[in-house]
Amino acid sequence: MLSVLRNRAYRHLFTAQVVALVGTGLATVALSLLAYDLAGANASAVLGTALAIKMVAYVAIAPIAGALSGRIPRRALLVAMDLTRAAVALSLPFVTQVWQVYLLIFLLQAASAAFTPTFQATIPDVLPAERDYTQALSMSRLAYDLESLFSPALAALLLTLVSYDWLFAGTTVGFLASAALVVSAVLPKPAPVERTGGAYARAAFSSRLFWVTPRLRALLALDLAVAAAGAIVFVNTVVVVRDHFHRPAGAVSLALGAYGAGSMLTALLLPRLLARVGDRRVMLPAAFALPAVLAAATALTALGPTGWSWAALLATWALIGAACSAVLTPGGRLIRRSAADADLPAAFAAQFSLSHSCWLLTYPLAGWLAAGAGLPVTAVVLGTVALAAAAGAAALWPSRDPDTLDHLHTDLPADHPHLAGAHPATTGGWRHGHHYVIDRYHPSWPRPAVPGH
Repeated sequence: MLSVLRNRAYRHLFTAQVVALVGTGLATVALSLLAYDLAGANASAVLGTALAIKMVAYVAIAPIAGALSGRIPRRALLVAMDLTRAAVALSLPFVTQVWQVYLLIFLLQAASAAFTPTFQATIPDVLPAERDYTQALSMSRLAYDLESLFSPALAALLLTLVSYDWLFAGTTVGFLASAALVVSAVLPKPAPVERTGGAYARAAFSSRLFWVTPRLRALLALDLAVAAAGAIVFVNTVVVVRDHFHRPAGAVSLALGAYGAGSMLTALLLPRLLARVGDRRVMLPAAFALPAVLAAATALTALGPTGWSWAALLATWALIGAACSAVLTPGGRLIRRSAADADLPAAFAAQFSLSHSCWLLTYPLAGWLAAGAGLPVTAVVLGTVALAAAAGAAALWPSRDPDTLDHLHTDLPADHPHLAGAHPATTGGWRHGHHYVIDRYHPSWPRPAVPGH
């Protein structure tokens, strides 16, 4: 997998991603301590609101940013967003009111909502070979998992030496280093974008791309399955560990580490597996595994703690991490197959926004249900959501899903350049086949061809 790091441009971009993620992780710890200083016992409410603002920024800003990214040089946009995030992080230690935290968090996450999809859309240009791109997706998954383990440990070490305000300085350095690495990378020129419509029209097109393309509709359902299972881990782990198992605070990190370990191991194995069996045969079984594992979580939280149940919980969290990674990691391959090169930034931005809409639903659901109805009910409800989403994905994603599709054109003149090599159809129009994506010439998904027509 590490062979992709021989590509200088990708090596610089991947390193930029890693240092930015570490900076973000430091900011997460520092923000929790800042909220406690400002709000005391109400710190949870402040952090909950900040998390909601983060998701709203992702959902609202990403599609528009993705549409604009085709009109702005990618490197300039990435560097501008890194510098914006650095400036916001540098400002956070000086806030004195809760509303200032909310404003700065919105600006920080709006910049991330523009940065991340543009970064994702750049990687296929840097690594055009399918094998290399698959390895890059696994590397990206590993980066997120390692950040979730490394950043809290680094923050704990730094807090023994300095106050939490200095963690924001570390965040700023991370974003500045990311910007410098992006500047040093030689990026290939992306495919030209046809200037049809404004940013809102492009954003609407990218969202429509997901509703019209069967495999992308399935990807959204799979994102919901992951969000349902992931919400149990990220929202309820502290309650499960401290209140149900009566474990010390350090055990929370151990449980989250089990989730990350499962995710990392899967990410390491995926490139070879995807080369052999393909995306659908990996992603759908993993999605159906999520409700099964949540059923185990229901049993563990319904029963009292025993000598073996703690180890069973760690194994359950690791299985959730593994299944989520098996669903999430190949998602970039589906988007790459389903969008023209010029539309990739908008397509990744739409997926970024729509997938976070799923988390915006499951995060509060996990929190409210756990508080009002208990952990077993929460696991049952979210397991049901995951099962329905997995079943929906299986129904939406055709078992035969080739890239090249035979289709009919009835709205183009016979001498149109796009019809080169096409043959007249007996029912009228022109028929041909090629790698099919939704674009200006193909506004809808074709029905299967009728033999002889």
